[in-house]
Amino acid sequence: RDAAQRIAALRTELHAHAHRYYVLDEPSIPDADYDRLYRELEALEAEHPELITPDSPTQRVGAPPDQAFAPIAHRVPMLSLSNAFGEQEVLDFDRRARERAEVEALRYVVEPKMDGLAVSLTYEDGQLVQAATRGDGRTGEDVTANVRTIRRLPLRLQGQVPQLVEIRGEIYMPLAGFRAMNARLEQAGGKPFVNPRNAAAGALRQLDPAVTAQRPLDIVCYALGALEGGALPATHTALLAQLESWGLPVSALNTPVANPPCALAP
Repeated sequence: RDAAQRIAALRTELHAHAHRYYVLDEPSIPDADYDRLYRELEALEAEHPELITPDSPTQRVGAPPDQAFAPIAHRVPMLSLSNAFGEQEVLDFDRRARERAEVEALRYVVEPKMDGLAVSLTYEDGQLVQAATRGDGRTGEDVTANVRTIRRLPLRLQGQVPQLVEIRGEIYMPLAGFRAMNARLEQAGGKPFVNPRNAAAGALRQLDPAVTAQRPLDIVCYALGALEGGALPATHTALLAQLESWGLPVSALNTPVANPPCALAP
């Protein structure tokens, strides 16, 4: 019982420190102290393997190499985005949206479009159990083992959580990480990647999660799919706040605006 209690306490503490380090960029303890706690957890789990759970910080890279990516049907289809070229197309969209909603005016949230790969993350009772690519919008591929290696993504949500929730997000490779990775590849005589999106796609489809873990992937979350045992936030702004309260990374550039965001377009 003492071991189980200590393991549970260490997991909770390590999850909290990882959130402050990777998501908030506000480390609360020195790296050496984090490593000490992590090694203690590893040792206890080695002594008591029956107490290892999938959401343990030690299990981010725990799956063996796979030979294929199994198909996964989305509970709620992952729809694609439409483009708007010019101010008039934005105004036309706003008009159609107001007519459909039968309201006089709409508020918007302006968000950056990350150039990566859309994914759906399924959490059951707060624990990450599945990650799937968008695929054709109805069926994607199981990339759970690889997605678990992304440090900013929590393996367990914080606070009050629904019985089941699908989080929609975008996996991408930041430019700094992309350039550093290409520099290492070139120094080793390897072939550099053409662009960050191709690099992210290649990392996500690695058969060995240990290889994916070496790639500088990041993720931003922005929407919900299926939701069971919880209430849907009333506005998109509230939804983004809810995602953040669960410990999920959202873009710091998200900006609520009172009118169609034509003035913010380049």
